[in-house]
Amino acid sequence: MLQAINIHKSYNSLNVLKGIDLTIEKSEIVSIVGSSGAGKSTLLHILGTLDTPDSGDILFDGESVSSLGRNDLARFRNRHIGFIFQFHNLLPEFTALENVCLPAYLAGRSEKEVRVRARELLGMLNMEFRADHKPSEMSGGEQQRVSVARALINSPEIIFADEPSGNLDTKNAQELHQIFFLLRKELGQTFVIVTHNDQLAEMADRKIVMRDGHILEGG
Repeated sequence: MLQAINIHKSYNSLNVLKGIDLTIEKSEIVSIVGSSGAGKSTLLHILGTLDTPDSGDILFDGESVSSLGRNDLARFRNRHIGFIFQFHNLLPEFTALENVCLPAYLAGRSEKEVRVRARELLGMLNMEFRADHKPSEMSGGEQQRVSVARALINSPEIIFADEPSGNLDTKNAQELHQIFFLLRKELGQTFVIVTHNDQLAEMADRKIVMRDGHILEGG
């Protein structure tokens, strides 16, 4: 599904990624681990088209995304990729249901269809009772479940998660991890997860270990 070919990335004189080659298969759950500064989040952002490499290529289903213009890339990302971040990134003025719906509205889908699907996803994540609540009225674990539903609303081929349980207590972190595997079972969902959580890293189908801009294991 996803292939990174000889990815290099520098920021000024700092070489962050030094020739990364990586393939992600459909319905695979992959964890990426390593110490701070290893290049994990930079790699995740490039794989997710949030950032661009200095050289190398990213292929989705065999097609290069490197040649896409800014607007085409944004449309591609909206329709094919989901994101889950450590701090949820929910919009505080909107309800859980409205936050989940936003990416689908941006894709131009009908409001009626989107709201039905958003409620289905919230129900799947046991969050239907929070549909009309704003983020300030939810716990951290509940907010993260809403962010998972938002990542799923456009039925993306792949979801990238950057420290998704890093801001959760042990119980909520474990529940979130189980959700990822449930979604793989129910929807065939593919996940690439940057994490410092050893339990989640070991649960994954494959653990990629990074150090100093290189993949040491699991690539």
